[in-house]
Amino acid sequence: MIESQRSHFDLPDDVSFLSAASYSPLPKAVQDAGRDGVGRKAQPWLYGRPFRDQQNERARAAAARLLNAAPDDVALIPSVSYGFATAAKLLPIPQGATILVLEDDHASPVLEWQTRAAEGAFRVAQVSRPSDGDWTAAVLDAVADKRNRPLALASISSVHWADGAVLDLAQIASALRAAGAHLAVDATQAAGVIPLDVSEVDPDFVVFPTYKWLLGPYGRAFLYIAPRHQAGMPLEQTASGRRRITSDATIYLQDTDHVADARRFDMGQRDYFVTMEMASVGIEYVSHLGASEIAAYTKRLTDQAAEALPERLIPKTASRAPHILSLQVEPDRAKDIETTLASDQIFVSARLGRLRLSPHVYNEPRDIERFVSKLRPLLN
Repeated sequence: MIESQRSHFDLPDDVSFLSAASYSPLPKAVQDAGRDGVGRKAQPWLYGRPFRDQQNERARAAAARLLNAAPDDVALIPSVSYGFATAAKLLPIPQGATILVLEDDHASPVLEWQTRAAEGAFRVAQVSRPSDGDWTAAVLDAVADKRNRPLALASISSVHWADGAVLDLAQIASALRAAGAHLAVDATQAAGVIPLDVSEVDPDFVVFPTYKWLLGPYGRAFLYIAPRHQAGMPLEQTASGRRRITSDATIYLQDTDHVADARRFDMGQRDYFVTMEMASVGIEYVSHLGASEIAAYTKRLTDQAAEALPERLIPKTASRAPHILSLQVEPDRAKDIETTLASDQIFVSARLGRLRLSPHVYNEPRDIERFVSKLRPLLN
């Protein structure tokens, strides 16, 4: 099992940062990659197209490995919302059909469909929060519910951002296929910790950013697009998405057909190799440690907290993510507790009336001990 990686980060001894699910710190190696990239941008004449292409393909390959996907099936995008906007453009929803989303899910898997529903004359149905925390069973029940037919899509997170529950995508994907429906996954809170093998699950779309569990920069994300959807029209029309656009003005735009794979869906201005290299280094670092190792390490920390705190605070579910523990404090006190802990250099997040603890590999048992000792008096 891996040990603490704190020495690879700029974390002072008196800081207990337990909020990777919000925004992780950068490893020193990722910071170095950013500084090196800024230096290269300062002298761009030293780094031409081949270098930029190498950076893009390095990031694409690193992201693809997380999903056991082919690099050809991964697009370089700036955000999760961009990914769902692309999915919505590629996936026409029939009039009268239903899209399933999770109650209190994060914005991107939900808002794209809600804003299109009236014009598209389809319905967005919310899967209610299950009392036992079993989101998988709740989604399966919604898929089986005849009131949701015809069913077009489930647009869901694989780990719920607020309560930390894990959804069994393999079961859900199988049920959706049997119902003739599609699956779009927001893997923001799972990528790098909980494996997702697209060759087994066969989702239509998977989206994830780098700035949380993948220890990378803001403004970099990746979109897996199943090959069956790759003939569609991209969200943006870019030179990089075309088969042949040269710098020779006499034959510019000679062949404007799109490339045949997910590269046609790459964002415009993708060649900002400062953050592209940072994303690569972060993902490669996480991959080197291994998802199962990271999951086991963070589970030791969340279990440590769960065992030391009153039972009433611990979610009653068998599907809790190993790296997230959302404590059921009094909802109207969660934000005040977050602020008080922050004054002691202990950082957690108040989310929908819960107190979310989300440690990563830079945390240690002493961080949990500090958190528990400072939280206990606040619960009285």
